[in-house]
Amino acid sequence: MANRHKKARLAGVLYLILVITGILNLMYIPSQIIDWKDAAQTIENIINLEGLFRIGIATGIISFLSFLLLPLALYRLLASVNKTHAILMVIFALVSIPISFVNMLHKFAVLRLIGDSEHLKVMDSSELQFNVMNHLHAYNEGIVLSQVFWGLWLLPFGYLVYKSGFLPKFLGVFLIMGCFGYLIEFFADFLSPHYGGSILQTLIGIPASVGELGICLWLLIAGARSLKIGGRSI
Repeated sequence: MANRHKKARLAGVLYLILVITGILNLMYIPSQIIDWKDAAQTIENIINLEGLFRIGIATGIISFLSFLLLPLALYRLLASVNKTHAILMVIFALVSIPISFVNMLHKFAVLRLIGDSEHLKVMDSSELQFNVMNHLHAYNEGIVLSQVFWGLWLLPFGYLVYKSGFLPKFLGVFLIMGCFGYLIEFFADFLSPHYGGSILQTLIGIPASVGELGICLWLLIAGARSLKIGGRSI
């Protein structure tokens, strides 16, 4: 039991690192720098806040490394529940890692375009704006593609949490719902250009947020101790 608690808390620490760096890389830092409707302002922001832009790249890399280690830590914790589902959980998660690292090259390209004086000599402002925004859009599209696997891994993970007997069943349900939320969001965003920013998008993303943040905190604080009400695990 003590060994299982250690495994759970290690997974919780890795999950917390993933959550924090993910928020910084995917939400906070882009919101401070990128204006999708104003390329000139975006370039000015990157130049003036280059340090923050580089921190965004660094936190992204830390996030990917955390997501590389997290499913391996969870495998050690949950393989005894169902080894086949545990293997699927690891595979679905790890497939996204090379996609994410290759995708990060777009941000390195942005830094090269803005910081290389040779590029600035041969490109006028409109060409520079086009190339920078093209790389930023391509990076976002890579993130959208990665979401397929960010969703798929939650299905076996949620099943393992639900069946474990030492983690809350309701968090397993939210994780499974989160899988389908990610997949619906990907296909809706791909097939409908007006989907982004809608209320439906916000609602669909709630189960994954609740499930992932909930299991992160549970692993970190409670470890592998199930919540019981009336003698039954929930």
